[in-house]
Amino acid sequence: MERKVYSAGAVKMSFWFMEFRKVIGLMAEGKTLKEIKEINKKENIFGAPTILRSEQIFNTVSGRIKMLNKSFISVFQDSDVTTQKLFALIAALSYDTLFFDFVYEVIREKLIIGSNTFTESDIRIFFKDKQLQSEKVAKWTDPTIIRLGRSYKTMLFEAGLIDKGKTERKIIKPILDPAMEYWLKDHSMEAYIMALTGVG
Repeated sequence: MERKVYSAGAVKMSFWFMEFRKVIGLMAEGKTLKEIKEINKKENIFGAPTILRSEQIFNTVSGRIKMLNKSFISVFQDSDVTTQKLFALIAALSYDTLFFDFVYEVIREKLIIGSNTFTESDIRIFFKDKQLQSEKVAKWTDPTIIRLGRSYKTMLFEAGLIDKGKTERKIIKPILDPAMEYWLKDHSMEAYIMALTGVG
């Protein structure tokens, strides 16, 4: 897997599952990302409130899609909504290394030790560790880190991986569809299976 520079970009991003699915649908019809970008410019296919937001959604969604081998599209199209959401989450994790590390180091660790919840203190500890490991993260302000933690929780909730508890969040271990699991293994993406399920 490609390790990208840590980024706080997730504070401006959402899970955008419906938008992700719309772009995949257009690609399945044979359109290129370049063509979809032009369609979006003309038609605002995501129904975004501003042109800037529409472009931002497309850039993020297309960036996530590019992280996966195109062969995933047919598997995605044949999958149920639960599996499609997991594909969208894996694309988001591939696109954002810090988000991947959060899931791998916090969610996976909890699953391994048999704990099915995490709290705000787990999030704080994760970011404190990252601030010690990365000069870039060390420069981020507390409000940025709080917003990042909130963004991660929202995306994991929308992907169906956690519930919406107030003080602690319950982790909902996914059962991976065999077709998705085979695809991930075929493309050397076992780390994502481990991140989501706690096992390889």
